This record gives sequence, structure tokens and C-alpha cells, in this order.
Amino acid sequence: MIRLCMSVALIAASYLVIHHLPNTSAKMPNSNWAGWRGPDGQGISLEKNLPSEWSDTKNVLWKTPIAGRGYSQPVIWGNRVFLTTDIEGGAAPATHKAPVHMMGKEEFKHPDWTGTDKLHTFKVVALDRDTGKIVWEQTAYEGTVFDHRHKRGNYAAPTPVTDGKMVWAWFGSEGLYAYDYKGKLVWKKSLGQIMTLGMGVATSPVLFDNVLIIQCDENAGEKSFIAGFDKKTGKELWRQPRKVQVSWSTPVLVNAGTRTELVTSGNEFVIAYDPKTGKELWQTEGVKANAIATPMIGHGLVIASTGYPSKNIIAIKPGGSGQLAADQVVWKYNKGTAYVPSPILYGDYVYLMSDGGVLTCLDAKTGKIVYEGGRVPVATKFTGASPVAFDDKILLTSDDGDTFVIKAGPKHEVLGTNSIGEPSRTSIAIADGKLFIRGEKHLFCIGKKS
Repeated sequence: MIRLCMSVALIAASYLVIHHLPNTSAKMPNSNWAGWRGPDGQGISLEKNLPSEWSDTKNVLWKTPIAGRGYSQPVIWGNRVFLTTDIEGGAAPATHKAPVHMMGKEEFKHPDWTGTDKLHTFKVVALDRDTGKIVWEQTAYEGTVFDHRHKRGNYAAPTPVTDGKMVWAWFGSEGLYAYDYKGKLVWKKSLGQIMTLGMGVATSPVLFDNVLIIQCDENAGEKSFIAGFDKKTGKELWRQPRKVQVSWSTPVLVNAGTRTELVTSGNEFVIAYDPKTGKELWQTEGVKANAIATPMIGHGLVIASTGYPSKNIIAIKPGGSGQLAADQVVWKYNKGTAYVPSPILYGDYVYLMSDGGVLTCLDAKTGKIVYEGGRVPVATKFTGASPVAFDDKILLTSDDGDTFVIKAGPKHEVLGTNSIGEPSRTSIAIADGKLFIRGEKHLFCIGKKS
């Protein structure tokens, strides 16, 4: 039975993405951050000489107020920055009722549900990357929402994805929307009523060639599916049922030799699909708890993890078929993970982070502990943003809006602490020598001033 007591709609979440891979499709230029967790969906930038010190005024190139709230990560291509936001309005009609959620034969209720009693406006916003000026904003949806969200969550949690010509935004039951770069709505599509135990949606779209992919895991799994759509028209190209209960994880695309695999994390199963056709390629045991974190890829492995109600990490060899043999699971570990933020694989090491910011470093190939108990300098919480890395540094952003710069490698060292002066629940995006940090009220562009 699923147990939920925190927001799961923050996957950075909340937390899904463009994942182009080497030798599979055209790799995006390093100056772009086109979807959830950037290039390859792993939170890693290859750029050098990025700023590692800032405040709410120091190294701030621009700071733009954003109406409403959103936990979606900014995405950047060329001179455009895109994000989504939810503007809460007045009371919903008294006749509007949220769906009933069942766990087996018992009705499931959560004390922290909210959202359905209000009207909402979901917007897609485009900004000029160099000035922070809002170029256009479009209302994707306006009205009542189908289901609750957690009080710490947000309906604008999934991260958009772009290919430099169009941008796609996903709002769960309230629809999937495609815009061109001038802000014109190209198409919109309903995928039906997606029930996520009233916790909100967080999975982000994944783009592979001309296929836009959405993972929709629902409640106890009776109606879970994953589907691919033509990115230009919205036509459904394939749909695959999944016997997996509700999740909030974003899939990743994995280069498995002669083919590309779309790997999904789930409670019951980790499953790989052909991203072109949706055909199931292989499956193995799942993370056995709430699947929220985006899988890590590297060193010939896919590493899936979970942080609640149990803490489990499994490292799997991709490239198999059917039910994977036991030796395809290379290593396991069962401590150190956060509930919502994804871990990060950078270089030779996997870095796990607890909800309190305690770091564990594992050897990515073997799962052997390199160090554990690494701490940030102040007591704080990490329930939203996932780590990012560049130039041998790992950045951890707390709910308070403080970003701790950690030295990558086998020895824990805190290099600095930076704050934007307002809370933040969103992962940092990196593009063109700049960091884009979404706070509670503003989007900040951090860069070295000439």
C-alpha cells in the first residue's frame, strides 16, 4: 500500500524532459537546457567558468517577477527561457467535487489535500534570456482542476520541454499543450483524468526525435500507461499499459549499444521501452516505494532510486530483453536518499542526499561507500530542488533558497553558500554561462558581470 505524507508533486519535480543521448539523436548544444535536468536528463552541465558565488544582488544579471507559483524548472534554448505557472483565483463552484480515491476496498483521504476548492489559471511564460523581459505568456487552461494536490505541491510542477522551434507543457488532467516560439498555440490534447492519489502530477515530458512521451502512472495502477505523440501534431503514435501504481518520476533515454531505451522507474517494476514504438523491451524489480527520482545513467548502468517510505537504490545493466536475469542488477543500496529530489551521478560517483542535506557518496560502478555523513553548514530542508553539477562542483538548493556548493570527488568539502533571499523549490537550470534559479516570486539569472 502506498503511504504518502509529503508533497510528491515537486519532482522537480517535480520534476520530466528532453533526453537526447550521444549516438542516438542529435545532441543538443551545450548552451541549451531544453528540459528537466538538462542534457541527457542528468542535471550536468559541461560548461566551465560559471559563477559559483551570488546573492540576491551579487552576480544577478536580471531578476523578473513571475505571477503565481510553479515548481517547474526553467528551460532554455537560444535566447528564450520558458517556464509554467499556476495562478490561483477565487472559489470553485460549490458543485465541483474531486474524485474519490480508493486503496483496495477503503477510501483514501489525506489531511494535506488542497486545490480543488479554487479556480486556477495555468500559464506558459517565455522570457528573453539576456534581459529577463517577458516576451509572451499564454493561458493554457483556466477553470476548476480535476483533482487535489498536496498543500506543499503545485499544479505547475512538470517541467516543459523544447526543441528550439516549439515548447510543450504538461499539466496532467488539465492537458498537454504545444506552442511555437511566437507563443501561438499549435495543438492541445487531453490525456484523460489522471489520478495521482490527490498529490498532484510531476512527471515531465520527454522528447525523442519526433516523439513526445508522457508517463502517466495512476493510483493503484489499473489505468497506468505511457504514451508517445507526434510532436508537431499531437497525434497519438503509441500507448502502452503499465502494471505500475502511481509514480512521479520522469523517464530517461539510455544508449544501450545499437538501440535507445526509454527507462521508467516504478514501485513494482523498472521497465524499458522502445521510444519510437512503445514496445516493452525489458523489465526488472522496481524501487519498492514511491517512484519520484529520475533515474541516473552512466558507466553502462541505469540507477533507479526512491526515498519514501523505504530507501532503495538499484543499479541495472540495460540492453536486455524480457524479464532480466538477477545478474543484470549489479548492486543495491538502501540508505541516504531524499523523498523528492533526485540523486546525481557525476564522474565516477553517485551522490545521494537526504531530506536534511546529508550526503552519501558511492562508487557508481560498484555501489561501494566512498563517504557518508557529509553535511551542509546549516540545518535546513531539501524537499524540492534536485542537485546539479558543473566544473567539479555539485550544487544543492534548499527550500530556503540557499545553494550549497560542494566539491565533487571522494572527499566531502563545502566550498560556499549562496542565497537568492527567497524560498526556492525548483532545480537550477544552466545555459550560456548563466544559472537560472526560480524562487518563490522571481526568476533570477546569475552570471559574471563584465
